[in-house]
Amino acid sequence: MRSAAPQAPRRADATPTADTAFVDDTAAGAVHLAPDHPVSTPPTVEGMPGAALPMGRIPVSDVRPLVDGGTRPAKSVVGEEFTVRAKVFREGHDAVNATAVLTDPDGTDHYFAMHSDNPGLSEWSTSVVADREGWWTYRVEGWSDPYATWVHDAGIKIAAGVDEDLMCAEGVRVLERFAESVRGLGVDASEIDKGVLALGDTRSPAAHRFGAATSPEITGLAALVPLREFVSASPAYSLLVERERALFGAWYEIFPRSEGAHRDETTGEWVSGTFRSAAERLPAIAAMGFDVVYLTPIHPIGTTARKGRNNSLSAEPGDPGSPYAIGSPDGGHDAIHPDLGTFEDFDHFVAEAKSAGLEVALDIALQASPDHPWVQTHPSLFTTRADGTIAYAENPPKKYQDIFPLNFDNDPAEAYAEVRRVIQVWLDHGVRIFRVDNPHTKPVAFWQWLIADVALTHPDTIWLSEAFTKPAMMHHLAKAGFQQSYTYYAWRNAKWELEEYGRELAGDDTGAAYMRPSFWPTTHDILTPYMQYGGPTAWKLRAAVAATMSPTYGIYAGYELMEHLARPGAEEQLDNEKYEYKDRQWYLYEPGGPLESRSLAWYLKRLNDIRGWHPALRWLRNLRFHAADDENVLVFSKSRVVDPATGERDTVLVIANLDPHATRETWVHLDMEALGMATWSTFEAHDHITNQTWEWRQDNFVRLGPDSEPVHIIHVRSH
Repeated sequence: MRSAAPQAPRRADATPTADTAFVDDTAAGAVHLAPDHPVSTPPTVEGMPGAALPMGRIPVSDVRPLVDGGTRPAKSVVGEEFTVRAKVFREGHDAVNATAVLTDPDGTDHYFAMHSDNPGLSEWSTSVVADREGWWTYRVEGWSDPYATWVHDAGIKIAAGVDEDLMCAEGVRVLERFAESVRGLGVDASEIDKGVLALGDTRSPAAHRFGAATSPEITGLAALVPLREFVSASPAYSLLVERERALFGAWYEIFPRSEGAHRDETTGEWVSGTFRSAAERLPAIAAMGFDVVYLTPIHPIGTTARKGRNNSLSAEPGDPGSPYAIGSPDGGHDAIHPDLGTFEDFDHFVAEAKSAGLEVALDIALQASPDHPWVQTHPSLFTTRADGTIAYAENPPKKYQDIFPLNFDNDPAEAYAEVRRVIQVWLDHGVRIFRVDNPHTKPVAFWQWLIADVALTHPDTIWLSEAFTKPAMMHHLAKAGFQQSYTYYAWRNAKWELEEYGRELAGDDTGAAYMRPSFWPTTHDILTPYMQYGGPTAWKLRAAVAATMSPTYGIYAGYELMEHLARPGAEEQLDNEKYEYKDRQWYLYEPGGPLESRSLAWYLKRLNDIRGWHPALRWLRNLRFHAADDENVLVFSKSRVVDPATGERDTVLVIANLDPHATRETWVHLDMEALGMATWSTFEAHDHITNQTWEWRQDNFVRLGPDSEPVHIIHVRSH
């Protein structure tokens, strides 16, 4: 637990107890105090409406982050800093102060001194961090600061020669209480005792006595273990702290059936890839630096109304069908497509992924083909039309005749239990990440229940929401428990769009407290015109911006090859892999292969290496934008203190030309404070893409485009 100027949460009149602890957290380089302390609780006013909470002696309001008024938890991951804010004030002119308190799953309090951002508006804030997973709470305590009040008043009066002896006498009383409080915490109070003696020495000038009572030693103790009176706490709000993968990771998507798929030399018919052949691809994925290999659905596929190539309504012999049309006589969501192998083969794949440093994410698509066993065994899971037929999926004008959506309202208990059973099958086979297809078409209440129920026994499970839908639904799914969410990134191409969206996602009040974005330049269903016509420059810069702006990003297999041909009239791949096998013949693009120069694998590896080198890129809330004269040039940075003892920072600066068709020359203007430097500072700017180094300052000239590189990813090295 790391804290800037932690504070002792005690009133001077508190009696020390066995629970009072003085802890030296050498790993964090800070001292923490965790005593049992009384809180000022005013009497209840008779007749006060039940909904009105009594105000504390020192009012505390507008605590942030706050998700749905505190009814839902805020989120962070282990080691992630975030800012707690509140309004803290009091009557009159006496000094007021504030402390943020995080309570860990064991009930131990951790204290963080707050600072006043805007005294006129009574706004306070501090950065806090939780050091372990689990359910925490956070609150803000306002308190009266008698030492600061005396220092302020005595300093003015003694300097003016007014009530000098009286102010010194008042100081004796304050410092005596201060010394008692400090000793109660097991801290040496001898310096405060010296101040008490000095204040009582009427032979010395009042100014000298005042100076002794405000020595650096005493003011330092006041910052570290302050005398807190009338401590008044806000309500405690829930904080869910999860493992780092919930915030940070690089995903690589594959269709397992395509990895190793080939045409039979004799018959010319397609032979499906298997889990064993797909496992052979894992070392190459890991070598590019990815953290998660994501598998599209691996279950049996129906034949009724099976879709053919390019989403045609009639399948030809040998067409494998969409893996999202789940279910056949071979089984449903709890089964594996026979072409892929057995559960033993799946377990082998998971084990091979783990040995390569990869986690496996499994696609959960809660829908069924007309051939799914559920149609016979659980008919209540479906909607029956007036003519007696089961309703298939529609998204007008699109129709999905090969898919029946599930109905969670006919018999909720049966629906919930059956899906939970299916999820347990994959948990038992080592899956701890689920990418959920179209969760916005199912009740949010169901997801809240399912995710919470799984977390009871497998709290390390991560859920990614594939909900390209209205913002309200995307945000509510995150509040319901999804750790990550797909975003509108694929369609945010202009500078102003990316800046506006980045601020929304990174702001605690607008998203980061509960919704973590996953940026995907393309997916198996999305190929925007920008990617269709932008050429290699577009494929580079969209991957680079995704990998550096968002802690989590994803790549769909084939991105390395810049597969940019679209099906006419659609923003998706021509010869979409969802409806056919793809034999990409990866060996041709490997180092030394004849087509190596046509692959961006080296570029993706570089991006993931950069993400590994820089802790600053593992966070979201530290995103800051800078200015450029050209409206096509995006500039942002991420900075993070990596050594609290020395203040050493890790800072990355990204400059991207968003116009893939033209080289741009412009001036960029940096917010030096956001980089942790003074406005007049200079620094070494080392570009990780070109390995060039320049000496930069607040204003710098850049040239980016197709004839060089579209993006600078700069390690800021201060002199």
